[in-house]
Amino acid sequence: MWAMRAVVFDRFGPPDVLRIADLPDPEPGPGEVRVRVRAAGVQPFDVGVRRGTMPWVQVRFPQTSGQEYAGVVDRLGEGAAESGFAVGDAVLGSTMLNGNAELVCVPVATAVRKPDRLDFPTAAALVAASQTASGALHELAVAGEDVLLVHAAAGSVGTVATQLARLRGARVIGTASPANHDYLRQLGAIPVAYGDALVDAVRATGLTPTVALDAAGGEAIAQSTALGIAPDRVGTIVDDKAAAEHGARVVRAGRSPERLAEVVALAARGRLTMPVRAYPFADAVAAHTAVESRHGRGKVVLILEP
Repeated sequence: MWAMRAVVFDRFGPPDVLRIADLPDPEPGPGEVRVRVRAAGVQPFDVGVRRGTMPWVQVRFPQTSGQEYAGVVDRLGEGAAESGFAVGDAVLGSTMLNGNAELVCVPVATAVRKPDRLDFPTAAALVAASQTASGALHELAVAGEDVLLVHAAAGSVGTVATQLARLRGARVIGTASPANHDYLRQLGAIPVAYGDALVDAVRATGLTPTVALDAAGGEAIAQSTALGIAPDRVGTIVDDKAAAEHGARVVRAGRSPERLAEVVALAARGRLTMPVRAYPFADAVAAHTAVESRHGRGKVVLILEP
């Protein structure tokens, strides 16, 4: 049955290579559930795959896109009922290159129940950022006595990392454009502007960073070590080359439904927030353009009608 709409691209290139296509409805296999998607995240990984800058990712045209979804279970595969999931359950989670679609089939072990107090757009917005940020803080052993420097603190990963670090009792210095400094203050961070003057700006806070998380790239790792942070406590999620040059760490802890569930529970209790920049599903080109610009706070999310 050719009924499902999905975001696809037929060649590598800029955002306008994306289009909405009609594809066959997927059917859940053994141990899977099918989810009718209500909101789907767009992340830099999606941009890289679309641009063809990730040759290690297998692409077959027409290629679907998207790693993050939130929606409602509408069909169970063989044995899936034993997991406790039922048709009508609201869930969220990670997938691979197929989340920007009306329907997605996922293994039950990867799906996380959505709390009733969390709306679908926010749930989708938290999927990747929660797992990346919580995993990075764990690998860097961020604790209450630390001063954490977060590069690109207004982005989705930086937003979650800042709040999780504050909940651990750490103090946080966050880099962002001046337009986002009030936002970082709301998250509990001390804001500084990124750029050539960053090292001096951090020193001017009167705090001495002990650990750094780089979600920006560029000079972030070099600036972190210039501030005296030990290289093994400087972690990046975006710049493997600079990490190798400075002896810093690449902190990609991988996907973890357990870590995702923990952060989602905090959000449902109002202890963690995530701003959503919502785009209609048909505006996938505009959503990719926004992510590719690397500006703005929070998370870009595609909204699908129920």
